[in-house]
Amino acid sequence: MAVIFVAGCSRAPEYVRAVKAAPEESAARRVAGRVSYPADSPKLAEIRTAVVATEQVPRDEVIAPGKIAINPNRISRVVLPVPGRVTSVEVRLGDAVTQGQALLGIESPEAEGALSDCLRADAGLTQARATAAKARADAERLRSLYEHGAVANKEVIEAETELAHAQAGLTEAEAATQHARRRLSILGLKPCLAGQPVVVRAPISGKVLEMNVVPGEYRNDTSAALITIADLSTVWVAAQVPESSIRWINQGEHVHIELAAYPGEVFEGRVRRVADTVDPLTRAVEVQTELDNRSGRFRPEMFARIRHSHGSRTLPVVPAGALVRAEGSAWVFIERARGQFERVRVETGEAMGPMVPIFSGIEAGATVVVDGAILLAANGGSR
Repeated sequence: MAVIFVAGCSRAPEYVRAVKAAPEESAARRVAGRVSYPADSPKLAEIRTAVVATEQVPRDEVIAPGKIAINPNRISRVVLPVPGRVTSVEVRLGDAVTQGQALLGIESPEAEGALSDCLRADAGLTQARATAAKARADAERLRSLYEHGAVANKEVIEAETELAHAQAGLTEAEAATQHARRRLSILGLKPCLAGQPVVVRAPISGKVLEMNVVPGEYRNDTSAALITIADLSTVWVAAQVPESSIRWINQGEHVHIELAAYPGEVFEGRVRRVADTVDPLTRAVEVQTELDNRSGRFRPEMFARIRHSHGSRTLPVVPAGALVRAEGSAWVFIERARGQFERVRVETGEAMGPMVPIFSGIEAGATVVVDGAILLAANGGSR
């Protein structure tokens, strides 16, 4: 009896496995590359099929990785026009600014010097005008006296010389005044009004991307950027196109752009620049494409890729979810009849958004599994 009991126990796990497997085997009959379910199997509710359609697929296509960059024509790095102490900062990081908006206030000795120069130039101009007016009157008076024989010609000549000197002095005074006022205009100051702060204004409209200044600082370096403003209404996509494919890309052409941040969406841009040199390390040429960003969705440094094509052809397409990757190949499941599915190897192209073109393996009109292919592969369709 002990021997019979031990023998029975040794077969128990095998029996349990057979009992557990029985419902699964009854639900799906498996043959290599085929899976069949009874017509009333609840598993069929987890499987969705669709008829293979066709689309226009690019024939000669260039696909290149890249990333979004700031439009180099629409970025400004604000510096101080003169050394001085920063009295106020009117914007913060991330603010949207308009052209001409006040950014910084500065107290500067050079600005005060420019105001003083303007006052001196104005005073000199007034004096030069008075001197020229007197010299002109003297010269006219002496000419009149000379005509009546009251004075000698020598005195007339001396008066005309004085008038010429006075007019030259007036011209110099006018130039000095114009220079002083022009300098004040560059600094944004009104002429001859002491105590004005220098206000630094936004040169372009855009967003504040960098801030390197706080109130109270005294800055001597007029070449260091304090604020960086960029107009992000358009951005550039800088892509690296292989040397062997650059012949397909021309300035001004339209390309399609895909972004990792927005899977399934395709955007259109225009090629603005093709680099004049080839990178000696990567053997690629940089292509810069302009992308409309008035919506504000695109941000610098986002990963992207450009697609450019010449010509097209009609091919079957399936959703990306219909593909099963196994054994280094791509497969789809075709529904041969209700509950009967067959695995078929296909050759695929580059995905076009949510759809993938099929070069060979299936034809348009076939019914393929678009949801649940992984379930079929797990139930034997992958063998």
